[in-house]
Amino acid sequence: MKAATRTTYGSPDVITVKEVEKPVPKANEILVRVHATTVNRTDCGALWGKPFLFRFFIGLFKPRNSITGTDFAGVVETVGEKVNEFKIGDRVWGFDDNTLPSHAEYLAVDSKKAIMKVPTGFTFEQAVASAEAAHYACNFLNKVKLVPGQKVLVNGGTGGIGSAAIQFLKNMNIFVTAVCHSQYHDRVQALGPDRIIHYDKEDFTQDNETYDFVFDAVGKSSFNPCTRILKEKGVYLSSELGPGAENLYLPLLTLIKGGRKVIFPVPGSISKSLAYIFDLAEKEKFKPLIDRTYSLDEIKEAFTYVNSGQKIGNVIIRITD
Repeated sequence: MKAATRTTYGSPDVITVKEVEKPVPKANEILVRVHATTVNRTDCGALWGKPFLFRFFIGLFKPRNSITGTDFAGVVETVGEKVNEFKIGDRVWGFDDNTLPSHAEYLAVDSKKAIMKVPTGFTFEQAVASAEAAHYACNFLNKVKLVPGQKVLVNGGTGGIGSAAIQFLKNMNIFVTAVCHSQYHDRVQALGPDRIIHYDKEDFTQDNETYDFVFDAVGKSSFNPCTRILKEKGVYLSSELGPGAENLYLPLLTLIKGGRKVIFPVPGSISKSLAYIFDLAEKEKFKPLIDRTYSLDEIKEAFTYVNSGQKIGNVIIRITD
């Protein structure tokens, strides 16, 4: 089978697309014919081996999985003798933030991992685009107590995380202000926010509105400038560690001090996230934002594009039609 492989950490140049042996599923595994996968921020971190702490989970000195990837959508081709959750022919999608060898034509994966049936009416591309970023959006929601009518600002409304968070929040009857570049106004407006701020025309931290929560879904801001737009007991959450990794220690400091707080959304259960996303998708209340699609042979270009910071939503790798 064809797969994207690498033997060391580094830039997209370390990737080679070549023929490798097709995996044979173990008794507890399913063999999936992969139709689509993505290149996402987790993939980029795994490619470079950064932050270094990540290597304790994916391989300290070299990648544990020589095939790149973290997510997939496809069709079950074979099931192991101990597998009861799935059957041959099932359309499935899944994600593992500790990497999966999914940038390949076939994937053997433990049936107990975070895997779901593809939502009704979803393409494989839509399903796989509902995994990594949407899971991290779920983590924002799970770390705080949200009440209908509260106000949330989402910085990074065009990103995979931000575009999912907007939809999740609106499904909870939250007032949402989305921050994005003016050229993407229409695409963000289609997600349903109540207000949009164009960061290329105004500084969202100077907004006259105050918010219960600021979700910094791209990690481009920080707690200090956002305090101006947070209510007295407001909370700032970021997808990144922040300047000097401040989002790791500020939660404790702000808790002791009282008033406005910082919470770092440490990722929780992927299975619970996918179940939540599946439920919304089945009810036609969530659709992922997709930027563009590459072939497996173009995966270096896909990594380069995602690393550039220019992408919106999700970048798809189509393995087979």
